[in-house]
Amino acid sequence: MTSQQSVFISGAAAGIGRAIAERFAAGGWLVGRYDIDEAAVRAAGSGPAGRLDVTDPASWTRSLTEFHNAAGRLDVLVNNAGILTSGSFTGIPLARHHQIIDVNVNGLLSGCHLAFDHLRNTPGAQVINLCSASAFYGQPGLVSYAASKSAVASITEGLDLEWRTHGITVRDIQPSFVSTAMARAAGEAGALARLGVHLTPEDIAEAVWRTAHRRPGRVHIPVGPHARILGPATRLAPARLARAAAAFIARA
Repeated sequence: MTSQQSVFISGAAAGIGRAIAERFAAGGWLVGRYDIDEAAVRAAGSGPAGRLDVTDPASWTRSLTEFHNAAGRLDVLVNNAGILTSGSFTGIPLARHHQIIDVNVNGLLSGCHLAFDHLRNTPGAQVINLCSASAFYGQPGLVSYAASKSAVASITEGLDLEWRTHGITVRDIQPSFVSTAMARAAGEAGALARLGVHLTPEDIAEAVWRTAHRRPGRVHIPVGPHARILGPATRLAPARLARAAAAFIARA
């Protein structure tokens, strides 16, 4: 096993994933950039890179094997790949709802499941999942996306407890809206319009970097003022108040 720490990042071609890759590369880590857009990740920097369709377990297996052959270890798996569509529930095609769940939830499940042996064999290994402040309470206009991120939060909690006996820490990053092409494509309706966009991909990359270097503590890491306020408030407030707050935020 080499001494250089390594990180495998899904969805690394652009936005948050690319910023995370650049932050770890600047910190001297061996960075694996993987994305469905193979040309973009190969052009983004040196080191292992390739095509990864997170909805395809065989694609995960190929990518993880290729990366491990190059790195000899897997210190951090960053499950960043995700998609978002905003709009009324019935206005969004059913196939798109299924795709959101398939990428955001099943893709992450596959990554964790298939990376387990590599993580277990690397002392102090970590999984960092990209979650969202949308996980705090179901969001009208973002129903399937918020549901997918609630699932990510639950998966994170369960795996952190289950895998601690293997020396693997599992945490998630829960930012409010970030200035990315995906957020811009979501439009200006609902929660996005009311809360606004106050974070950059570099902000999230820095949060992931700090989390990778932090001693195990909190499982959920809120990023941005809205996430830091809304998370505890939603969890501690009576159900009726949390529901009213979610309705208010989503009303443009």
